[in-house]
Amino acid sequence: MKNVKLHEMKKVEIVVRGEDLDFVIDLLERAGVSGYTIIHNLSGKGSHGFHEGHLLFNEEDTLVMVISVMPENLVEAVLEGITPFLNKHSGVVFVSSVMVSRVEKFSGSISTSAGGGS
Repeated sequence: MKNVKLHEMKKVEIVVRGEDLDFVIDLLERAGVSGYTIIHNLSGKGSHGFHEGHLLFNEEDTLVMVISVMPENLVEAVLEGITPFLNKHSGVVFVSSVMVSRVEKFSGSISTSAGGGS
């Protein structure tokens, strides 16, 4: 690990209802985020009680999480776009600091990954 150079980035995790997924993806792409991972069928408990994950034949009623790692300068644009949305819809955003070894993966052209990272 001596030769691995790490770069500080921000990880943004957005949890919304499945029906709101297209909004989040569009927001990230317009903000210039280079990629993201989508996790479907989340289960958990929050301020609205317990939410069941896998619902048969209805992906829009489930919760999804969109995870992206980005330079700090893109976080503000994402938060500015998602905040008014979350004032009217269910959802939550988590932002944390992370270290990445391949910084070139987090800039440049838009690429997506459904259910897994690259």
